[in-house]
Amino acid sequence: MKTVYDFTVKKTNGDTESLRDYEGKPLLIVNTASKCGLTPQFKGLQEMYDEYKEQGLEILGFPCGQFNNQEFDNIEETTEFCQLNYGVSFPMFAKIDVNGAKADPLFAFLKEQKGGVLTKDIKWNFTKFLVDRKGQVVKRYAPTTEPEKIKSDLDNLL
Repeated sequence: MKTVYDFTVKKTNGDTESLRDYEGKPLLIVNTASKCGLTPQFKGLQEMYDEYKEQGLEILGFPCGQFNNQEFDNIEETTEFCQLNYGVSFPMFAKIDVNGAKADPLFAFLKEQKGGVLTKDIKWNFTKFLVDRKGQVVKRYAPTTEPEKIKSDLDNLL
């Protein structure tokens, strides 16, 4: 059975990283954007990371500009913006597409595992996928779902 651990992703410096590095940890995988009305969710995501990282939680951020081009073109601008404005210390990865022919394979898998309402496509920035310690997608959250609302589901995985 395929899991998220079967995927390799591109880091902000262009190197690749196997998600096998996160094996055994609950994950929250999020497509992010720096210039979106939902961007303040970075604050809640960072607070969640601070609260749960000692229990193994990893939050993985994947910048995406597919929705009204609300992400910087330069990944250094993205990471600097996230760190300066929201203190983001969880891993951020290279900018990707989450829908269409060029969709990142990880996000194609996530969408296949947990489709959205009416369609499997991601409708907007800050769609979130909760992954258990075995690498299985257990829940998908709408972009407007605040990170605090995920805590009860996360508690079940810790």
